[in-house]
Amino acid sequence: MASSSSSVIIHFFILSLSLFSLSSLSASSQPHSFILPIRKDPSTNLFYTSLGIGTPRTNFNLAIDLGGENLWYDCDTHYNSSSYTPIHCDSKQCPEIGCMGCNGPFKPGCTNNTCPSPALNSFAKFIYGGGLGQDFIFISQTKVSGLLSSCIDTDSFPSFTGNESALNGLPKNTKGIIGLSRSNLSLPKQLALKNKLPPRFSLCLPSSNKQGYTNLLAGSDDKFSKFVQTTPLIVNPFSTGPVSVKGVSSNEYFIDVKAVKIDGQVLNLKPSLLSLNKKGNGGTKISTLTPFTELHTTVYKPFIRDFLKKASDRKLKRVKSVAPFEACFDSTSIVKSLPRVDLVLQKDVQWTIHETNLLVNVRKNVACVGIVDGGTESRMSFTKPSIVIGGHQLVDNLLVFDLSSSKLSFSSSLLVHNASCS
Repeated sequence: MASSSSSVIIHFFILSLSLFSLSSLSASSQPHSFILPIRKDPSTNLFYTSLGIGTPRTNFNLAIDLGGENLWYDCDTHYNSSSYTPIHCDSKQCPEIGCMGCNGPFKPGCTNNTCPSPALNSFAKFIYGGGLGQDFIFISQTKVSGLLSSCIDTDSFPSFTGNESALNGLPKNTKGIIGLSRSNLSLPKQLALKNKLPPRFSLCLPSSNKQGYTNLLAGSDDKFSKFVQTTPLIVNPFSTGPVSVKGVSSNEYFIDVKAVKIDGQVLNLKPSLLSLNKKGNGGTKISTLTPFTELHTTVYKPFIRDFLKKASDRKLKRVKSVAPFEACFDSTSIVKSLPRVDLVLQKDVQWTIHETNLLVNVRKNVACVGIVDGGTESRMSFTKPSIVIGGHQLVDNLLVFDLSSSKLSFSSSLLVHNASCS
């Protein structure tokens, strides 16, 4: 590699480390370093992190949900914490209407006159009522007080199993969810308020057997803008989660995809298919609880048709589909690159889905396009996006969510810079 290229890569690494506060220089510019490791669960293709809660400290593996409203964990019969304090229903810290109680002995997950804070899991069949409380939270080795979270005692629902379980669909080693949405109860928003800093966090998801990171309170570095592109975060004026409240906008993250390109050619779609409509349907959402990018059927059909045509032109040998994927190929026939896929955003900014994010190796010599038909019906929501960018397409892509300016900075694949989230 030429020396000029090496200097660019080295500079990229330095700036990446600065963003993640992994160097002492960046750590000194903030009150604390709020970095959590991220791993990928190969069984579910979801991502999780680990943090400590309570006294004595108990470590919890928690699934990462970009659209999650709060941090909630399973405070079952084996868990207790002497430092746990429930938030009363009439407290200014209680954002919900209503009150919770419990007949059992006092412990986290069983308190009276407690502010409700639901445990939401889009894979679960029901919404579970958790109680809002305060306790020590350990983010890596940093002990933080005054943060709000929700806990639910799953042992109090012994008959709820399978898809009725609050933990249904999550990695088997996890005991809850860490939500990173716009909600005031998400950890990025709480940490920003506590430290009097703008809410801004970074996310870098790893491939299997690797480790990525999230910095829940990322600093800013103007020089870093040379290596990323920026696009506005769009607010969907309608609730998009399982709980819909009239007049309350969504806390999930949407971006404005104007068009989809395959090998530089714009997919022939009506613009209305990609935009948000008057009922909150449509648009493009980013989700870590969606393993693979999903396209509404009206977008998927022309996409997969055109992609297969381009693949055929490149002499790629198609093989039998492997659910949930339709477009599968003999990987030995992929001598050159696959057809290139780009999402065209505002001001002609393009998010390129590179080959490693596009393909899924499903078995020996078989690779499939990791974009699936999302159907026409919503799941655990009253609205249906046109595109949901899933976790596989986010792997080794650096994302920075700046909630104060409502902007998303993204790198596309770091692998093209000889870097990765690991």
